[in-house]
Amino acid sequence: MERVLTNKANYLLKRGFDITIITTDQQQRQPYFELDPRVDVIDLGIDYQDNNGSNLYHKLYSYPGKLRLHRKRLENILMNLRPDITISLFDHDAGFLWKIKDGSKKLLEVHFSRFKRIQYGKKGIWGLINSYRSRLDRRYAKKYDRFIVLTEEDRQYWGKLHNIAVIPNANTFGSERQAALDQKTVIAVGRYDQQKQFDQLIEAWAMLAADFPEWKLRIFGQGELANYLQNCITQHGLAQVVQLCRPVKEIEQEYLNSSIVALTSRYEGLPMALLEAQACGLPMVSYACKCGPRDIIAQGHNGFLVKKDDPKAFADSLKLLMRNDSLRQQMGYNAKLFSHRFTEDTVMQKWINLFNGLAH
Repeated sequence: MERVLTNKANYLLKRGFDITIITTDQQQRQPYFELDPRVDVIDLGIDYQDNNGSNLYHKLYSYPGKLRLHRKRLENILMNLRPDITISLFDHDAGFLWKIKDGSKKLLEVHFSRFKRIQYGKKGIWGLINSYRSRLDRRYAKKYDRFIVLTEEDRQYWGKLHNIAVIPNANTFGSERQAALDQKTVIAVGRYDQQKQFDQLIEAWAMLAADFPEWKLRIFGQGELANYLQNCITQHGLAQVVQLCRPVKEIEQEYLNSSIVALTSRYEGLPMALLEAQACGLPMVSYACKCGPRDIIAQGHNGFLVKKDDPKAFADSLKLLMRNDSLRQQMGYNAKLFSHRFTEDTVMQKWINLFNGLAH
């Protein structure tokens, strides 16, 4: 999401827009991706992340106070800035941004699927809380001048909302190069957390490793499950062929050095890993999770959609591409061709048309 936001801000600024980014938990860290210095960045110092790892009772006690402080500080800034348009990325401010009377049009942009909270799969009181918050999400979405989702698939799940629009993420880079697809490497990219389910990818690799000893799997990311995933690799005896790699800013080169991209997520919004890999001409193997993969992958043309939570089927699809050079090349060619639907100019023109429509 930070990469997507950075690219949008840089693009719009070059076309005459004044851009301010307001955060809550930046804690004086510099932007990870290169942000035009003319973009104003303001951090409110709310530090919601202080609650990470806390028990339910502590969160219930501290969260309302942080929310009140967030609204007060954000309202003061917006009343001073008087922007034309204010966009929430559907975080803590989603429940109150539309109430602030600064004169700006209010947009709500979601980077996950309608069923994100439910797909956490939590039980007990946390499950009840997530179900309640999922209902609130739709109630909030109706309050905004426009509610933007990433995929046509997700639009259907939100029901008949009068204010809904579909604008996908753009390719984060327009690679002029195309992967040769002759490297015996499969790449996966994402946070090391429950959403990405890289343990299932490792399990799938264990099913094919003996037949493809020269192939390697590289998983780029970081997160709280790093030690757990490393243990999975060790337990399956895959330490020589499966590698956890730290994130890199120049991820394009890593795609170009690979031959297949893999995605085993429990849920998505519109997976950037597939968009990025497709722009480099990589065939894709992905779980058919909600939402995003179905909007990107044309089954059997630029990749394979696999039934969710089925490592065996996932391994079988990987095998088809790993053993068949001509199929891999054809799907890679199609992937590069299909990637033009998500070029930056194409997607950003949708945003500019939306802004102009609201202004008029």
